[in-house]
Amino acid sequence: MGPYILRRLMLMIPTLLGIMVINFALTQFVPGGPVDQVLAQLEGEGNVFANISGTGSEAGVTEVEGSYQGARGLPPRFLDELEVSFNFAHIICEPGFTGVPDLDFDECTARRIPAVERFFLMMWDYVRFDFGDSFFHSERVMDLVIDKLPVSITLGLWSTLIAYFVSIPLGIRKAVRDGSRFDTWTSGVIIVAYAIPGFLFAILLLVLFAGGSFYQIFPLRGLTSPSDVWTTLTWWEKVLDYLWHITLPVLASTISAFATLTLLTKNSFLDEIRKQYVMTARAKGLAHGRVLYGHVFRNAMLIIIAGFPAVFVGVFFGSSLIIETIFSLDGLGRLGFEAAISRNYPVIFGTLFVFGLIGLIVGLISDLMYVWIDPRIDFETREV
Repeated sequence: MGPYILRRLMLMIPTLLGIMVINFALTQFVPGGPVDQVLAQLEGEGNVFANISGTGSEAGVTEVEGSYQGARGLPPRFLDELEVSFNFAHIICEPGFTGVPDLDFDECTARRIPAVERFFLMMWDYVRFDFGDSFFHSERVMDLVIDKLPVSITLGLWSTLIAYFVSIPLGIRKAVRDGSRFDTWTSGVIIVAYAIPGFLFAILLLVLFAGGSFYQIFPLRGLTSPSDVWTTLTWWEKVLDYLWHITLPVLASTISAFATLTLLTKNSFLDEIRKQYVMTARAKGLAHGRVLYGHVFRNAMLIIIAGFPAVFVGVFFGSSLIIETIFSLDGLGRLGFEAAISRNYPVIFGTLFVFGLIGLIVGLISDLMYVWIDPRIDFETREV
């Protein structure tokens, strides 16, 4: 198993590289940038996307020639300083210059760094887990990621665990009682749950149970109570307060994963129950529970375990953005969304790198669980 794990770890390198190349290339073609954001705010326009849509020219503002749409009436030296501050350009001084390189000197100019060179410089820093500094937070990206990551992991981990603990017993029950009234009405509930978008279910929970038009049972926002209240609580009161705050976000992010996993479990068990070895075990006089949990369970659970990365990554990546925004949770998904809106490139690529790395590690753990559930599986002896 050691060589297989080593191969998988080595394959993570080109996979992460491919993810970063594709997304870096996309940012080169997307209108706007951090410099445009700063210029738009300086000119009182507030949002660079207004310039992209053409509202600036409709307001009677005449554009001048420049490298940015927001470069209207601003000195070129100021634009060069912005590019240098965002690491889009280097300061180049004339031969013989002995002072500290600065654009304030006439002997120094700004040279724009090509996109390919910027990409390789960025990846060299990422190899050392140096994600640079955020453009607009005045803080290291790694510190931001470490600060926001526990919120997203909490949401994803609790949602995945609850989905598995509920879906697996329910799916087994549906498979055993296939075609019964219980199977019919639970299937109806599951289909309805799957059809409801996570964000709509989150809003429904807020309206019903968080001070909307009905009850005010759960808090409206945050992962815990305010710090002045939190510090006065005992350890068990802090646990209850944490569970009280996380209930609605976890329910909202679990709904779609729960529906998919339940049907997957049922179909997997039905396929195994109808196989010949099950009929043979029953013919030998084995009890129903012994057949179901001693023989069928191990084989049927393989595909469920294979779906674990998809469930966790789907909740962690997909639902975290929407759920964190609705419930005002300061997590990694919300940080990435705000960074994309403001074109905060270090934060965008830093969160993307972390997301990709976590997804690949979870996939490796899923394969290792294959072997733990069924020792007959050996990845090292398979033919390539």
